[in-house]
Amino acid sequence: MSIIQNNIDEATAAVVHKIGNPVSRMVVLATLESFGIREKDVFNDFGFVTLPDLANHIYHDLKSRDRSALKNESELKNYKKQNGTIPVSGYLWMKARLLLQFYPLGIFHLLPIFLQIVSIILFGYSLWTYLGFNVVQSTAVVLGVMLGLIVSGGYVQVLGRQASFYWHHKEYGKAKIVIDKIIQSGIRGMGVIFIMVAIVNLLFNIYPFYLVLITCSYALLIGVLLLTIAPFHTMRQRWVITLSISVATAVALCLKEYTSIHIYFTHWIGIALAIVIAQVFLKYFYKKYNAYADKMLIKPKKLVVIYKNYRYFFYGVLIYVFVFLDRILAWSADSELTKHFALLYEKNYEIGMDLAILIFFMLAGVLEYAIASFSKFMDVRQKHILFKNKKEFNQNLFNMYKGHIALLFLTAIISTSFIYLVVTQPWGYEANFGEALEWVSIKVCVIGSIGYLFLTWGMLNTLYLFTLDRPKGALTALGYASIVNFVVGYVLCRTVSYEYSVVGMLIGAAVFMMLTLKEVITFFKKLDYNYYAAY
Repeated sequence: MSIIQNNIDEATAAVVHKIGNPVSRMVVLATLESFGIREKDVFNDFGFVTLPDLANHIYHDLKSRDRSALKNESELKNYKKQNGTIPVSGYLWMKARLLLQFYPLGIFHLLPIFLQIVSIILFGYSLWTYLGFNVVQSTAVVLGVMLGLIVSGGYVQVLGRQASFYWHHKEYGKAKIVIDKIIQSGIRGMGVIFIMVAIVNLLFNIYPFYLVLITCSYALLIGVLLLTIAPFHTMRQRWVITLSISVATAVALCLKEYTSIHIYFTHWIGIALAIVIAQVFLKYFYKKYNAYADKMLIKPKKLVVIYKNYRYFFYGVLIYVFVFLDRILAWSADSELTKHFALLYEKNYEIGMDLAILIFFMLAGVLEYAIASFSKFMDVRQKHILFKNKKEFNQNLFNMYKGHIALLFLTAIISTSFIYLVVTQPWGYEANFGEALEWVSIKVCVIGSIGYLFLTWGMLNTLYLFTLDRPKGALTALGYASIVNFVVGYVLCRTVSYEYSVVGMLIGAAVFMMLTLKEVITFFKKLDYNYYAAY
């Protein structure tokens, strides 16, 4: 090979190394000039009259080659990183790292709830509960909290889905519009529903007006709080939620301890403060990410947002209906106790379910880890498994799912052991609340714990389906499960004893788990199709 041809080949290789596939002759010319090649040396070193002639030759040469071979230095590094073989030890380390990262994160995200539990244990008071309430007051307050969760649940679910899509694609202006509009729609929707509740109560005289006013006040404040803190899940700034709830709880507790303000107002001031803090941080993050920047932004169409998310909306409402349905049935079962009201708070039942729901809190870390690892390894596997081996791709991810279920049960066993100790040991429930647990509460706790395990399993299945935008099967399953929950719970609490409404929740949760499991098995059999159809 002549010296001239060797020089041309070296220059061509250098161009590819620096810019990859050239977009024009001028880019090649600029690259050659950046190498320090001078016009007066071109003829002697490369055999061309001018530098543009050399650039033109290299450009045509590269355009005649396979484009996949024209990768610059940065592209080559990314290619090797994405397509290099990952040893088994690498996968194990990745799984361990994800577990260590996301399991504690899932638990940490429930820190505001744990703070409320600690506050109740230490002070008999939290941001929305108080041990000093009588039965009627407890009914109004807890019913308000339930109503706030149910009515806001659908809006929160839609906000999380749609705003996350825009935020993760760095379309911050659209994310801001969606967040603000959904919060406004949620507040208006709750207002309409609470007005309707007041009208129905006025017509049928179900409760005294002041109790309905208290219930709706708690419901509205809790609902607005959930709407205003929901964006921080999307922004991955969940520490703001913990901060706002913690500060609000501390202020409300100080008002309760050091002032004569009524307990209702200390709660309302505290919740309102949490809302204000969340709104301040929301505006701060809007500015930080320049969400106000694009004045000519094309706004997301309302009908399109509704069409894409209406199933998520109904799921968000129905999941809370399912969770609270057994309590409502238990509260309304004793006709002698509730003859003056439609339903009344039942302390022993509520204590049992509150202890049982600790199972769900402990399992939250598994949900966080499972979805994070599924998303991560789904992306990794599709880069390392050939399309013709799609069954291997599907089976690998299904095996991972089975591992997540095993982790779920392991965590449930540990959580159950902890609850058992809380119930039976001297340092447990009796030491902190000054009274022993009634047998009714223990029975409800045991049955409810199993029910929450099944419910968590069903929710894990649902999260898999939601990951690739397959909500229909999950919503249908939850609908059937809610019907079973109501029918079984109603029959048992009316014919046996009020606490057996928890059996309805258990069987309903088992139905939810089995129906979503069926959907997930079908989902994994066609995972390759679902994966590519989702993007």
